[in-house]
Amino acid sequence: MLPPRSYMFIGLNAVRALSVIAMILVFSSSIEVMVTNIKAVNYYEAHKGDSNSTMTAMNMDYIAGSTVPNQPAGIFWAVVSSLLIIFQTIILILSECSWPMSFFDHYFPVLGSDFGTGALGIFQCLIGAQILSHHVDEFTLVSAFFLFSLGCLNMLLGLIFRESAKAKRSITSWRAESKAVLPTINDPRPVFVNVTPNYTGNSEKPQLASEFGSFRSTDKSGLGFGRQGEKAAGLRGFILQRPEESLPRYTSPTPPVSPPTVAVTLARNNSTTSSFASPEPRKSVQSASHYDDDDDDEHSTVSEEEDEEAIRHHRPPVFKSSRTAL
Repeated sequence: MLPPRSYMFIGLNAVRALSVIAMILVFSSSIEVMVTNIKAVNYYEAHKGDSNSTMTAMNMDYIAGSTVPNQPAGIFWAVVSSLLIIFQTIILILSECSWPMSFFDHYFPVLGSDFGTGALGIFQCLIGAQILSHHVDEFTLVSAFFLFSLGCLNMLLGLIFRESAKAKRSITSWRAESKAVLPTINDPRPVFVNVTPNYTGNSEKPQLASEFGSFRSTDKSGLGFGRQGEKAAGLRGFILQRPEESLPRYTSPTPPVSPPTVAVTLARNNSTTSSFASPEPRKSVQSASHYDDDDDDEHSTVSEEEDEEAIRHHRPPVFKSSRTAL
C-alpha cells in the first residue's frame, strides 16, 4: 500500500495532465473557430451584391455560419478574441509544465511556484465562459466545457492545498525527498532562538537555532528591541526569553581589612577606706587594697599584650625597600 503522499502526488499530476490536454483542445478549437469566421466573412463580402441572400444577411445580428457580430469592425474583434484565447492557453500550458518557472515567479507570480492552482482555475473558467457564450460547433463546445470543469476542479484543489499544491505535485521535489536518508518531519512548532549565547569576547552575531524564517531577512530590520520588535518576532513565530542572570566573569578586589578597635581598659583603684575607721582595720584594708592593685596591674598588662597581638595579626604587612633594592 502506498503512503498518502504518493496518492496526492498521483492525483494532482493526473489533474495537471487533464488540464494540459483541455487547453491543447481549446487551442486547436480556437484556431478552427478563427478560420471559420474568416471564411464566413469572406463569403459574406463576396455575395454582398446578391438580392435575396444579401438582404437576409444584412438583417441578422451575426454573420451566417460564424461568431462575428454584424456591426462595424466585428471581424476585427472576433479575430482579436480568438488570438487572445490562443495566447492565454499557451501561457497556461507553460505554467502547467513549470517552464520557465523563474519567468513566472518574477513577472507573473500568480502562476509561479509560490501560488497554488486557484489562480490557474480562475483563468481556465474565464476562457471557457468566453467560448461558451457564443454559438460554436460541437468540437469547440466540448473542449470549452471540459476546460471550464477542470478550472472549477483546480480552484477546489487550490482551496484545499493552498500554496503547497504545486510543491506536492512537483517531480523534482519528489525525487529530492526520495533520495533523503532520514525522513523529513514537518514540525509546526515555532522556531526558537538562543537568546543567551555564550560570551566569547568577539562581536559575532548570535547563532540561530534554525535557518528557516530567521532574522537574516532585511524586511523591517529597524524595529529594534521595543514593543514593535517583539510584536514582529511574535508574528514570525519566535519566542523571546529573558537571559539568565549571572555574575560577571571578573572578580572585584577585596577591600582592605581595617584593624579592629581595641578598648583599653584602665585599671582603677577603688578606695574602700573610711575616715571614721580605726587605725588597725585601716591597715588591713590598705594591705588588702594593695594586693588588689597588684592583681589589677597584672590583668591590665596581660590584656594590653593580647590587644597588641590582635593588632599585629590584623594589620596588613608593610614592605620596606632596602638601600640595595635599586
